[in-house]
Amino acid sequence: MDVKELLEDLKRVASPNDAVAMKAYMKNKFEFLGVKTPARRKLAKTFFKQQTDSVIDWNFINGAWNNPYRELQYTALDYLESRKKLFTPSDLSHLKKLAQTKSWWDTIDFLDRLVGSIIARFPETKEIILSWSCDEDIWLRRLAIDHQLLRKEETDTELLEKILVNNLGQTEFFINKAIGWALRDYSKTNPDWVKDFIERHRVEMAALSIREGSKYISS
Repeated sequence: MDVKELLEDLKRVASPNDAVAMKAYMKNKFEFLGVKTPARRKLAKTFFKQQTDSVIDWNFINGAWNNPYRELQYTALDYLESRKKLFTPSDLSHLKKLAQTKSWWDTIDFLDRLVGSIIARFPETKEIILSWSCDEDIWLRRLAIDHQLLRKEETDTELLEKILVNNLGQTEFFINKAIGWALRDYSKTNPDWVKDFIERHRVEMAALSIREGSKYISS
């Protein structure tokens, strides 16, 4: 698949006014064409049909990631979502590279689901995600913390606890917010586990994490 072709397709449906608003929403960290999600995904769905073989086109993904326009990164993530059944443990290194390039919450919060699908299918990769939870890169930490979101009863609580404990005592907003989200999400399935975790670690936890994690727990 050709990134230049995709770029031209996106430009045809772009809105300069939307580009200004989208760039401002992302704190002016990235350039935008001005293509909103529904239009982008409709276009991408047709574009992806060019590929007929059952492989992951990492050349396309890397090319899209290197493009200055953020919509290209979003399209690469949509493409990976459509191909995630093809993931193997070796793809974690590719996803890690994406997570550490042009990093911000928007791509990280998509990548955590993709990484999570690999960890769930291949238990031998748990040590890798544990190592990410201790990395100096805050975005790898955030990804590790939230990689089990929406797993419900399939959540590996032992792994979740290890990762959360590895990140207690932090001052970084994006880490403490992620801890709160992970706890809040799992509290919908197992509120007692979350309540117990918060009580055991309250002294080490940021107020933000406690507030977010306790949102659905009755006192």
